[in-house]
Amino acid sequence: MRSPFVWRKLRAGAGFTLALLSIEFLDELVFGAREAAWPLIRSDLGLSYVQVGILLSVPNVVSSVVEPILGILADVWRRRALILAGGLCFALALLLTASSMDFWLLLASFILFYPASGAFVSLSQAALMDMDASRHEHNMARWTLAGSLGVAAGPLLLSAATLVGWSWRTPFLAFAGLALLLVAAVGRFPIPTPRPAATWTAFKNGLRAALAALRRGIVLRWLALLTFSDLMLDVLLGFLALYFVDAVGATPAQAGLAVGVWTACGLVGDFLLIPLLERVRGLRYLRLSALVELPLFAAFLLLPGLWPKVVLLGLLGLFNAGWYSILQAQLYTAMPGQSGTTLAVSNIFGLAGAFLPLGLGWIAQSVSLSLAMWLLLLGPIALLVGLPACKRNEAPV
Repeated sequence: MRSPFVWRKLRAGAGFTLALLSIEFLDELVFGAREAAWPLIRSDLGLSYVQVGILLSVPNVVSSVVEPILGILADVWRRRALILAGGLCFALALLLTASSMDFWLLLASFILFYPASGAFVSLSQAALMDMDASRHEHNMARWTLAGSLGVAAGPLLLSAATLVGWSWRTPFLAFAGLALLLVAAVGRFPIPTPRPAATWTAFKNGLRAALAALRRGIVLRWLALLTFSDLMLDVLLGFLALYFVDAVGATPAQAGLAVGVWTACGLVGDFLLIPLLERVRGLRYLRLSALVELPLFAAFLLLPGLWPKVVLLGLLGLFNAGWYSILQAQLYTAMPGQSGTTLAVSNIFGLAGAFLPLGLGWIAQSVSLSLAMWLLLLGPIALLVGLPACKRNEAPV
């Protein structure tokens, strides 16, 4: 029989885990609502494809410069303070987004939001990974499930807001309030720093460790695969609503429904992934799913008609489940005891990937959005080429 002290410790651990997963849920709730709102935002502010590409790329570039510093600091300085400060900036950025009346203010809000999300959300992920180093894949699967719930709920919340006559801005005001509540919730728990030193020398050593990690082949493999896999994840989602409106001829409401189908099926896939990882090695599943995604996405682009595309989109959302969680878990495992530095190297390497949406936006503006969408096939192709071979008798990790 467990003592009262053990029960209190278990409840505190469960409460802390729930708070961290709620932060990821909110982050993806914002993301899902924003991606579904792009046709409305573009119409309201008069944006071009190039401006949309800038909005998706420039904040990523800024974040890729700022977040490595935050990641290294999180391993040697006050991680809890960084997470809480990031949460406050997260809420402020959402208020700026809701009040944006032109392209430049919206861009400024995104530039603040991305690194704020890095401090608030990414460092929360690192804290979750530090809770049990032996179950990285499983905890990342739970993290991704929480995010998928948010991504699925975001478009539905936006659709509900527009149905009752509210602006696309109203949900972002609500998201800012939720962010402040989560800052208060996570502030109740202690968040340890892995190697507390709080000196300039410790930071320089952390920076050297990050640069040394970027020279390791195994680390570069997972970083490259994470970048390419994002073509079929966040990059696809960023252009999905616009593709349905401009290339397929759907209405903004139908485009929002398509985004909702994709995210809902992804949610089902993420839910099924958790028990699947108890039986199947993550990398074996990842290779099979990439093999399925390749012809599915080609069929999605080739097949005419709105509803056949929506059906194929649902299947795409189902079978790309686990791409991020498994690859990110492999990266954490390759860098034990360096969860903050793991995030730092992800952002340093991700600087090149941050320009992908801008490049796709330029191609869509100069040639066609349909052609730009074909380039997303590089995602599953990279996984099929770059994943290490799994031995037939290898057990799940």
